[in-house]
Amino acid sequence: MSPKGLLLVNLGTPDAPETGAVRRYLREFLSDRRVLDIHPVGAWLLLNAVILPFRSPKSAHAYRAVWTEQGSPLMVHSRALTAGVARQLEGEYVVELAMRYGNPSLPDAVARLRARGVSDFTVLPLYPQEAPSSSGSSLARTYEVLGSSWDVPNVRAVPAFHDHPGFLDAFAEVARPVISEARADYVLFSFHGVPERHVRKTDTSGSHCLASAGCCDALTDANRHCYRAQCYATARGLAARLGLAPEGWSVSFQSRLGRTPWVSPYTDFVLPELAAKGVKRLAVMCPSFVADCLETVEEIGIRAKEQFLASGGESLTLVPSLNGHPSWVDTVVRLVRESSPAISSPAAATAPEARAPRG
Repeated sequence: MSPKGLLLVNLGTPDAPETGAVRRYLREFLSDRRVLDIHPVGAWLLLNAVILPFRSPKSAHAYRAVWTEQGSPLMVHSRALTAGVARQLEGEYVVELAMRYGNPSLPDAVARLRARGVSDFTVLPLYPQEAPSSSGSSLARTYEVLGSSWDVPNVRAVPAFHDHPGFLDAFAEVARPVISEARADYVLFSFHGVPERHVRKTDTSGSHCLASAGCCDALTDANRHCYRAQCYATARGLAARLGLAPEGWSVSFQSRLGRTPWVSPYTDFVLPELAAKGVKRLAVMCPSFVADCLETVEEIGIRAKEQFLASGGESLTLVPSLNGHPSWVDTVVRLVRESSPAISSPAAATAPEARAPRG
């Protein structure tokens, strides 16, 4: 019997913290029509006349602030996760890490699995909440690569896990001691932002998303696939597990690009507001990232901290992401086994978590 393959897919990272490498990465990333979904002429002008000339050097400078001897934080932590998952799934799956943009590329990862005789693929996009510009793009590219073969293999995708108990439990386990040690008097859940138009495109009713202040207070049929609503669901699940009082936490969105409206409230607007309200010791969790990266370590851990302190706060503590934490490795294995139509090993068949329902 041919072995089964598991593709763990994350967004990507430049090969080096240098302007040229960052420019190549940004060009591939922002040439994706699921990311920069504006008129092609406008997208070309924005990318080549504004973003690449001006953002590449700034981003390279930011990457240098967080780069390690082993590479970018995202790559280091993604490799650690992949190694842990591969150990647990040995004999069930051949595991490969792929990046939607940059290296290791999806085509190269698929080629390595095919060379091992894999003809049955499971794809796990490493994004807790689903969005066209992240999970959607990663799955579309994976299907394109796999579909280019003469003998198209079987493929299944692990769905978004924003409310999966294993994901929430693991993140709470990581966060609890950090928040306690920081003596935080407030927790901010800062998620990566997306343009408002991306959210509206997922509204099955055509009139729910962003139509009211409470549109994301609960998941309904109308907003089931709404990225913003899933972010709020994640935050509610984590706040409950951490025992946070309703007045002791809130949600914001970071990393916006361009002048068009993005989902709000914006993290860089919320920080001074919290300081003005008397929050002194702030803990920030970033639950749209399962691995620490530029957006967590540099944007929040350095720049947001500087902004909060300058606004009157006393401390800002970045809660680490899941990275290669054992509980997160266990959860990824659980997600994979739950998605499989048949259990591959006696150990998996008898494991209680293999049959645990979501929710």
